[in-house]
Amino acid sequence: MEILHLAVTITLILLLILYLKLNPAISLIVGCLYLGLTMHLGMTGTVAAIGGGFGHIMAAIGLPIGFGVIIGQLMSDSRMAHQIAHAMVNSAPRGMGLYALGLTGFLLSIPVFFDVTFVILIPLGVALSQTLGKPLPYAIGALVIGAATSHTIVPPTPNPLAAASILHFDIGLMTLAGLGVGLATALIVMKLYFWLLDKGLWNSEKDEQHLEEDQPEQPEDIPLPGLPLWQALLPIALPIALILSGTLYHYGQQIGMLAGDELPAFVAFISDRIVALLVGALAAYTVAGRLMSRNECDHSASKGLQTAGLVLLVTGAGGSLGQVIQETGIGRSLVDNLFQETGSPLSMILLTYALALVFRVAQGSGTVAGITAMTIMAGAASTGIVDPLWIALAALSGGISIGHVNDSGFWITTQLSGFSIRGGFKTYTLAELLVSLTILSLTLVGALLWPS
Repeated sequence: MEILHLAVTITLILLLILYLKLNPAISLIVGCLYLGLTMHLGMTGTVAAIGGGFGHIMAAIGLPIGFGVIIGQLMSDSRMAHQIAHAMVNSAPRGMGLYALGLTGFLLSIPVFFDVTFVILIPLGVALSQTLGKPLPYAIGALVIGAATSHTIVPPTPNPLAAASILHFDIGLMTLAGLGVGLATALIVMKLYFWLLDKGLWNSEKDEQHLEEDQPEQPEDIPLPGLPLWQALLPIALPIALILSGTLYHYGQQIGMLAGDELPAFVAFISDRIVALLVGALAAYTVAGRLMSRNECDHSASKGLQTAGLVLLVTGAGGSLGQVIQETGIGRSLVDNLFQETGSPLSMILLTYALALVFRVAQGSGTVAGITAMTIMAGAASTGIVDPLWIALAALSGGISIGHVNDSGFWITTQLSGFSIRGGFKTYTLAELLVSLTILSLTLVGALLWPS
């Protein structure tokens, strides 16, 4: 009955989003109410669980997400991101230009939302495709692959940042895994995608709209700030380095290179996600302050926080669902009924991926898909059958799986590139599906080699 009520809850959330067009956060809370009441938590207990779960997840990631969004917005508005993009692409050998473009998208999407990264980089992609004599889908595919990969699995973007809190493991480990798996995924998928284009995947007559007025602004029309590259990279590099300092110090203790069993207070302080992202935000303010006025910086930060509002609300509602699931004991029932006898980490990973994929295909938001899958599987992840990191990567890869016409990124990609809907499927949808399957494959290999 517990698993049946969970299935009804998932169906109810999807129906509210798809047919009644309710906000995902509202739909998640309605699902929480149904689950709590039918599982006999009581009216007061259900509401307390919803509030407690929301507060718990916000205490862990509310400020870091806000600081991360501020970093991304300041980098975009001050054109620091443009500076990084031009420096990386222009310094690459001619034969590696498309890979450099994709890796630039990977780097910029660590603090910047996918949509903004794409808007920043598409003029550069158009110019690069013309310089290399390659059709535009090569550049667009590289952009989508790089930007979508890091935005999906590298903190401080919301989903990977929330993963460590929902599944209770080290945020530094999520950062290391996101960077390692993400870079490998981006390179593998770009190579595969370019091969598919070489084999005749693209049909310009059917896949392009051929509307000249829809072509993006050319990069020579965009002024660059002229900053040294290291200054433009500071807002990204500093928080990542600080978060990783705690993880690497702890690893040094485990292998005997460093003394002690606990982190020194100073290392624990600077590696805390709140402090690390605050330092990154201050660095972004400092560098942007050389390029914009104080009022422009404040306006930029405020605009970023308006964007973050929906993300925070959805993430918090996901935390509420996780708390209700925990207090009803459904996580334990899920393990007892599905995994206890086999003890199969692969089954648990595939179920997590399937849950996220269903939410992604049905309602379009990767954030909602990943958060919901992780909260449902949080109880199972705590059993020790499989390391929570692999559950997180499975949920995140499912959350990027199939982006189509109900996803804003699909329309931004097709409209700014001048592609038809069919062309959007061949670039945005196919590229993200290949990224998703590659991350899942690497996750399954990792779970087999290091299950817990």
